[in-house]
Amino acid sequence: MMKNAVEVADLVVRRGGREVLRSIGFTIERGSVTGLLGPSGCGKSTLMRSLVGVQQLTSGTVKAFGEEAGAKALRSRIGYVTQAASVYDDLTVTENLNFFAKVLGVNKGEVAEAIDAVDLRSHADVVVGQLSGGQRSRASLAVALLGDPDLLVLDEPTVGLDPVLRRDLWELFHRIAARGAAVFVSSHVMDEADRCDRLMLMRDGVIIADDTPLRICEKTRTDDIESAFLALVEGAGDQS
Repeated sequence: MMKNAVEVADLVVRRGGREVLRSIGFTIERGSVTGLLGPSGCGKSTLMRSLVGVQQLTSGTVKAFGEEAGAKALRSRIGYVTQAASVYDDLTVTENLNFFAKVLGVNKGEVAEAIDAVDLRSHADVVVGQLSGGQRSRASLAVALLGDPDLLVLDEPTVGLDPVLRRDLWELFHRIAARGAAVFVSSHVMDEADRCDRLMLMRDGVIIADDTPLRICEKTRTDDIESAFLALVEGAGDQS
């Protein structure tokens, strides 16, 4: 079995004359939770979109399981959650999941499991348009979990959630990784860094650090990731 779920080389994305991503390269291994942290506007969402094949690349390559990102063969192997909820407001949570299960060719029995995984059982029959923002985000995550994908790409999935739900979702991400999937999670909340097996810090379209949270702190001689990020930006580690 291929060890790397994702392989990115010399990735450049330009939009409106501006380089949003600048010569990025990395791999993501199966069985791990990799975090992508950085301030809003640094290019995280563009990188996420590149991984799932919905972003036009200026140059470089992005592959998942040996296939070019966006290849038809990858559709059932990748679960993707955008910052905006990707579910239908006029359907209930269960109706949404049943619809996407049919589209994906997934057994209907997985619908209840996905709803339980994101703790929406009590709202399973509620129309999505009546849910809170956090609940709608969780409904989108439930859709991404259908089919037990080999790669989960999650763009700020914990925004607007209370601390207990955030903790529960991170535990879910690690359970999914423990089954052999690769989980790639973006966030701008620095205190989520310690929940990752591996952490990539991003600023202005460049990865400025890539290691375990502990080693990033050790290398920058800091006590937390926010301080490490500032040290990288302000000191000799500023690569932007």
